[in-house]
Amino acid sequence: MKRILTTLMAMALVLSATLPVLANAIEFNVKGQWMMAFGVGDNSLSKEGRELRREDDFAVRQRIFLQLDARASENLSGTLQLHIGPQQWGHAATGGALGTDGTPVKVRQACIDWQIPNTSMQLRMGLQYFILPNAAGGSAIFDTRTAGIVGNYAFNDTVGLSAFWIRPFNDNFDASSPYESRDKNNNYLDNMDLWGLSLPVQMDGFSVTPWVMYGIQGRNAQKFADYRTNNLMDGYPAVTLNPWLNGLDANGMNVTNFNPASKVYGSMFWAGLPIIISAFEPWNFEIDLNYGFVESMGRYDAIKRNNPSDVERGSSQRQGWLVKALAEYKTDWGVPGIFAWYASGDDGNVKNGSERMPSLCAYGSFTSYLGDGNEHWGPGLTYFDHALNYAGTWGVGVQIRDVSLVENLSQTLRVAYWGGTNSPAMVKYMDQALAWDSTYMYSDGPYLTTNDGLLEVNFISKYDIYENLTANLELGYVANFIDNSTWKRGYQNWGSYSKQDMWKAQLLIKYSF
Repeated sequence: MKRILTTLMAMALVLSATLPVLANAIEFNVKGQWMMAFGVGDNSLSKEGRELRREDDFAVRQRIFLQLDARASENLSGTLQLHIGPQQWGHAATGGALGTDGTPVKVRQACIDWQIPNTSMQLRMGLQYFILPNAAGGSAIFDTRTAGIVGNYAFNDTVGLSAFWIRPFNDNFDASSPYESRDKNNNYLDNMDLWGLSLPVQMDGFSVTPWVMYGIQGRNAQKFADYRTNNLMDGYPAVTLNPWLNGLDANGMNVTNFNPASKVYGSMFWAGLPIIISAFEPWNFEIDLNYGFVESMGRYDAIKRNNPSDVERGSSQRQGWLVKALAEYKTDWGVPGIFAWYASGDDGNVKNGSERMPSLCAYGSFTSYLGDGNEHWGPGLTYFDHALNYAGTWGVGVQIRDVSLVENLSQTLRVAYWGGTNSPAMVKYMDQALAWDSTYMYSDGPYLTTNDGLLEVNFISKYDIYENLTANLELGYVANFIDNSTWKRGYQNWGSYSKQDMWKAQLLIKYSF
């Protein structure tokens, strides 16, 4: 931490020395956030899962965002954002322990915004926050930081056009890794590139933004890490492109006996249609339609866990769809509403791949425990950001948000029921009866069959202590209605299978400037 502060002070001195020269041309603005989170809870849906992971019930974490904007004119500006943390109090590796000098500093954004001269075309180039158009519960496909170029053009006040090229993955492949591959050179055929178009249409009381995205991934694009050791808010790796959940080996890391296809690149495609209708105030209606397809990059062994000698060759193709909807009514005291979603699920046949919708780094936000609907602080104890694309699930919920009966205090209450659209026949391929547990679900969402269900309750209170200082208290509970008879067929053969509920309580103190 001392090195971090020394570096920042040196940068400040250099910047201050150049300000007299630049003051007439460049306007500098600094903003950021300090966040401290205190969390307690149990994020396992089974007693066996809790025993397997042995996580602490209580943890304290902090993180800092610092952003510098350099504005030359309305036509040219640059942004640099640094992310310090997350630092866990007492944890040496993150710089949160006595006698350590951890340096958990990342460049979160580094981009320039400029307008092509004599046109209405705006360009953003560099490392930036990129979100695909969405409505009703957040993006179920892509919502994270990535490097690329985004262009926006306004035909008039009503219709615009956006085009982009982004590169989420490149030069991460280690040829010496345990993955099966014919390639012996590092960083070879491991790029992923995505191109897309969107057509935003904004009218009084109505907006619609149809969009499409096509991409390619090299055959080594996802062969560089165990997804459970990476921070998912960086989007590495995109395990939700393939049905690896169905083919995990006993260590939960690699697919079993994967035979890559001869192709060097595989195709990917997504499309969406978010619609927002606010013409009938105080009513607000939102609907979002999504579809995704990822071409197979090979086949793998899908082992029937109750009979390890019984193996089927599964396809790594993945395609599926999702529809989300929200209806709200604004009042003087709060905003009651109802929301729902339905996503396609696996049909029980691994030979034709997965029928769950693929995603890159989604952030579903209907709820705040299984989802990411509160302060982007994740499920409480393990991760800070929560990737969720609703794949293979359906749900319905009611909420009353932004209730303010006391000055400076607002509260939100949500209740949602989760069901599954995956075939119960898929369970026989699962690595263990915990495949839907929190060890796995951060990459995709809870894996639920048509026999399963969860009931989630969120209660959030936000209090404005000062103009720039807030306290956010979140209480969450998930009642477990997973079907015991379906999930007792786990590979680990626990002898007994005991489900349990999940719960959490976390307090977030945030200073914004």
